Amino acid sequence: MTDTPHEDVTVTGEESVETGSFPDAAAEMANETEVESPEVSDADLQRQLDERTLDLQRVQAEYLNYKRRVERDRELVKQNATYLALAPITEVMDTIDRAREHGELDGGFKAVAEQLERILAGVGLVKYGEVGDPFDPTIHEALSHIGEDPDVAVTTCKVIAKAGYRIGDRVVRAAQVLVVDPAPAAAPSEEPATEADPEEQSE
Repeated sequence: MTDTPHEDVTVTGEESVETGSFPDAAAEMANETEVESPEVSDADLQRQLDERTLDLQRVQAEYLNYKRRVERDRELVKQNATYLALAPITEVMDTIDRAREHGELDGGFKAVAEQLERILAGVGLVKYGEVGDPFDPTIHEALSHIGEDPDVAVTTCKVIAKAGYRIGDRVVRAAQVLVVDPAPAAAPSEEPATEADPEEQSE
């Protein structure tokens, strides 16, 4: 008795399909289920472009604001450090001013004082406060009112007790001053009484 070879077949209903034909069937199914991608209109493309442009502009604006804020903070830190270092030196400058007023700033001491003033001016410490300056409460400290002065139109610094110092717009120490007020305007004279009409008197 001899063995006869079998063919590998899969029975499905009435038809038989060879095992080796499965890849072809899968490819056909993939082709049938393939969906064509919808076309994008020009209006949609323009809208997407506008949205991306706005996003880019927003990011750029945020970066510029951040950069300005960092620069401002860096400058503020620098000013604070300068302020803390120079504030105590204002008392030394007061001593120099008093020596200059009394004619005691001579010789080598005078050269040292002038060099110190140049160095302080170079790092931004500015001295202010002169006789005749209008009084400004934001930069002046009024120690006293010493009367009235007919020659001034507003409250004015008459005596500078201590000069003021500032760095940029920041006051390190307000100028200490004595002020005078403008003299009050003379009261208007009363108008002379008019004489009554003789006809009114007869009535």
